[in-house]
This record gives sequence, C-alpha cells and structure tokens, in this order.
Amino acid sequence: MTRQPDQMTRHDGRTGRGRAPDPPDDAEGPRRLDPAAVPPTHIAAGPTPGSAADEAPEPDPDSVARTILLRKLTAAPRTRAQLADDLRRREVPDDVAERALDGFVEVGLIDDAAFARSWVTSRASSRGLSRSALRQELRRRGVADETVAAAVEQIADEDEMSAARALVHRRMRTSSAGAGLPADVRMRRLSGLLARKGYSSGVALQVVREALAEESRP
Repeated sequence: MTRQPDQMTRHDGRTGRGRAPDPPDDAEGPRRLDPAAVPPTHIAAGPTPGSAADEAPEPDPDSVARTILLRKLTAAPRTRAQLADDLRRREVPDDVAERALDGFVEVGLIDDAAFARSWVTSRASSRGLSRSALRQELRRRGVADETVAAAVEQIADEDEMSAARALVHRRMRTSSAGAGLPADVRMRRLSGLLARKGYSSGVALQVVREALAEESRP
C-alpha cells in the first residue's frame, strides 16, 4: 500500500523532505514587527541632525532684554543705571542693553527725573532724611548730578529744619529713660541721631539745643 503523506506535513520539492506547515495568522508567539506598518510617532528614533527637534531656536536677545526690564520695573521703580546693571548681570550684550534702555526711555517707562522727585518726597517724609542724605542715595542709584540737584531743590531750608525738629521731638517722647541722663549725654545722643540722617553738625546742635531748652521750661 502506498503511504499517503501525513496531513500535517508538506512536501518540499527541493529536498524531498517534509516540512512543518506555516503557522496560522492567529498563532501565539513572537512576530517580527514590520517598520513600514508602524505609525511614525511609534518609531523610536533620534532626531536627524539639523532638524527642529535637534536644535531649539535661540531666544531673541532684544526680547530677552525687554522681558528683564519689564519684570524689574513691575517689581519696583528703578533708575536707568540700576536697570543697566540688571541687564549686565544677566549677560545681555551691551549694544542690545542700550537699545532696550533707549526704547524704554523713549516711551517714558524709564524716567530718572520722575524717579528722583518721587524718591525725595517719599524718603524725606517717611525717614526724615536731610538733603545731603537724599543726594547720596540718588547718586548711589546712578542718577545724574543735575537730576539729583533738581529733585533735592524741592526741600527748602525750613522744610529741612522742621524735619530735624520732628525727629528730635519724637525721640525725646519715645525715649523716656533718657530724661534722667546728663544734658551733655542727651545732646550727644540726639545729635548722633540727626547725623545718621545726614544733617550737618551745625543744624544738629541748633535743633537739639532748642529742643532741650524747650523741655526745661516750666
């Protein structure tokens, strides 16, 4: 009897041997993934040189400078010199910094004269500072001398004397322990208070003597 080929074996015409049939499409087991059948977003491949993903665009230096200036001015008023220092610390190129600063000056966002006037009014009122102390503060903030002089002119001589008297009277009221000290000690302490506020020794001595004399009157 001639043996029929097994149904599970196929005849290989080249070798004459039987080979196992191909597994059905739904057979379990690892299958090779055809890259052509995978969506591009699923293929794990690095960016090609020169592609947008490989090199992020460089930030625009002018935009960076403007952003820094706006952030600083939003936090508190500042002079042009202070803002220039801020840009320098952030390593903004000098030509870019000057261009940005000029633009802000042109539209009025940087105004050293207005800054100086406001500074003088506020500090003289809240801290009782003398004109000399106010000049030093503005110069440390990079305000030009002529701008400083114009701002400090707001304070007249009598205004300065009144501010000094107010400082001394307030200290005498709040420091009751000093009332029992010798006159020379009190003179020295009160004069030192005015000196720290920038008042000259002549103004300090005059104001303190007047205050102590007034206190001793019946």
